[in-house]
Amino acid sequence: MSRKQWTGWRTPRAGGEQAEQHYLIEPRHLAGGGNLGHVTEFLRASGWKDSSHQGGPFVFDSPDRTIRIGYDPHTQPGGWTISGKAAGAQPAWHATFGRQTPVEIVAGVTDALTRPRSAHAPNAWAPLEQQGWTSERGEDQSFTAVHPGRDTWLQYRPGERGQDLWWAGARTEHGQTWDAVFTPTTPLHLIEAFATALADPQPVMRPRGHVPPTSRVRTTSVSVLPSQLSAWQQARITAARAATWARFATTGARKPSRTAGPYATAGGRRR
Repeated sequence: MSRKQWTGWRTPRAGGEQAEQHYLIEPRHLAGGGNLGHVTEFLRASGWKDSSHQGGPFVFDSPDRTIRIGYDPHTQPGGWTISGKAAGAQPAWHATFGRQTPVEIVAGVTDALTRPRSAHAPNAWAPLEQQGWTSERGEDQSFTAVHPGRDTWLQYRPGERGQDLWWAGARTEHGQTWDAVFTPTTPLHLIEAFATALADPQPVMRPRGHVPPTSRVRTTSVSVLPSQLSAWQQARITAARAATWARFATTGARKPSRTAGPYATAGGRRR
């Protein structure tokens, strides 16, 4: 473990704001669940309807009511569920993420759901290959991309009558920590968004007491002012709100409320 003070982060004066210890963790797929607000506050700022209960479960519906995102902290195994209704040529689809799936990786999918779909042909393998993941083909015609540390993977497994399956997961010396499953009808651009977030080499931040108990992560101790955390979190929310208002202004639809909901604290990336 190393310790440093990031450039631009100043030690507070006596009687002023007190810095808090956090840790940058890499690889990100072993960082643990993280702050739910990283996902939920972004959805709220993007105009999604919040039907959550205090303390959970958390439920968000897209503005057109075709997609629902939920997180249940009370049931086992719990975790994230995303369901899309059939719409036009797109059949219904479903995705699940284990409770310890890092929120930054879940947000790869949920953030993509708030944006217009890109016109380019999606390729779920490209972001993994760019980060040095190795490819393996199984005897059952499955195709798997494996992290260089051999501790996480993304697999495509063909099935009969179109029942293909996308499956990802991560493990440590203590066993499997999380998995993600996508039904065969899941839009491919969402699989690509998931793979991009999964392969991102940037570390993620966790507060003291939330570092996973595994020797397979690298940690860097940093001192962070609460105002800095708040600024990073607010920047992510502001970006979502600005994009949403611009989109609503273009379509002429009713703009969402600026009022934040009461059930989830803001969460965001370190930059």
